[in-house]
Amino acid sequence: MPELDLICADFNGALALLRRLGARLDVIFPADAPHSAVLSHEGATIRLRAGPDVEEPAARLPEFRPEFVVTRAGEAADGRAGMRYRDLIPSRLGGRYIASHIAVDDGPVADWVHYHRIAFQLICVRRGWVRVAYEDQGEPFVMVAGDMVLQPPGIRHRVLESGDGLEVVEIGCPALHETFAEHDMALPNGRGDPARMWSGQRFLRHRAAAAPWTPWHGGDAQESGLAGATGGVAEARIVRARPPGGVDIPPHRGELVFGFVFEGQARLEHSGLHVLGPGDAFVVPPEEAWGLRDASPDFRLLHVATGPIAG
Repeated sequence: MPELDLICADFNGALALLRRLGARLDVIFPADAPHSAVLSHEGATIRLRAGPDVEEPAARLPEFRPEFVVTRAGEAADGRAGMRYRDLIPSRLGGRYIASHIAVDDGPVADWVHYHRIAFQLICVRRGWVRVAYEDQGEPFVMVAGDMVLQPPGIRHRVLESGDGLEVVEIGCPALHETFAEHDMALPNGRGDPARMWSGQRFLRHRAAAAPWTPWHGGDAQESGLAGATGGVAEARIVRARPPGGVDIPPHRGELVFGFVFEGQARLEHSGLHVLGPGDAFVVPPEEAWGLRDASPDFRLLHVATGPIAG
């Protein structure tokens, strides 16, 4: 099959032109700020890049480089399928992890059936609603604020529609990974096998409305069941504080310790005190204790932690 290598600084413009000319998009990366794509057209393969030295996904997971990070709420930039992405871990912890605050202002999302080459990927809705379909998981369903899904490695999925003002938080490993178009599958694809495993993980849908609040380190949490679905790879929960608003979290024996403030305010206690507000995010290195102080009654935090990930 003939191959054509194209380099164009206006990557998005070139990609749109090629698709208007009938080229089929097969691979694109990264999702938050695409700079590389593979397309096919009339028996030829077209590789499009924004520059000659753009970063390629690694064959193995990058080495984890822990650090303390506080990222403030801010503006987002255009990403894949017309979604706007805000980077919550600018250093990517050595390229090991990516966390994104993704917004769709006015829907619908121009999505297609696709899958990712990843070791771990979690989606949590912050605001709004979105209707999605997943391979072997039955009919499409709607996610609302606080709902989560674990997307196991390689599962085919698609965003079908969303309401105005949709916001989600996405955490993935590794930071740089490909999105592959699945041209030969339509979703939904029937009931399938809801218990199917992908690389040792099973699909998980967490519904916040059905999750009880249980005690957690001096506060309360809605547990997601992520630890069981991933075989111990990760855990996730929504956290709230009790009056007077304090939570004390012991050192984590793993890798990522990530928090994203959905609503309210609190002070993060780690290497001093850091005021947190809506849309702020943080990462605490493993093996280090941290806490929350003076949390407001409406304070809600997405907390995600991972164990060592092989690959």
